[in-house]
Amino acid sequence: MIESEVFEMAVISPVSDLRNYNTVLEKVEYGSPVYLTVNGRGKYTIRDIEEDEEIEKTKAMLRLMCELNKGRRSGEEEGYVSAADVRAHFRNRQK
Repeated sequence: MIESEVFEMAVISPVSDLRNYNTVLEKVEYGSPVYLTVNGRGKYTIRDIEEDEEIEKTKAMLRLMCELNKGRRSGEEEGYVSAADVRAHFRNRQK
C-alpha cells in the first residue's frame, strides 16, 4: 500500500443489488469495499483481493506479535531457559 493513498467512503448496498452484480463489482476499489445489507443490517463485504491479502497479513502479524509478547512476559515472570538447557532437552528427546 502506498502511504499517500486516500481511503474513500465505503459503499453500502442492499444484497438485492447483486441481481446486477457487475454494477456492484464496479464500485469495489482498494480502500473502498462494498458492504451488502440484508433487511437494512450489514451482512457481507466485497473488497479488492489485494486489500484482503494485506488485511490477512496484518492479522497474522498481530497474532505473532501477541505470541511473542506472551513469551517475553513469561520469561520475565518465570525466568528464561538457557540455550544449553534447550539443546540438552532436544538432544535427550532424540535418543
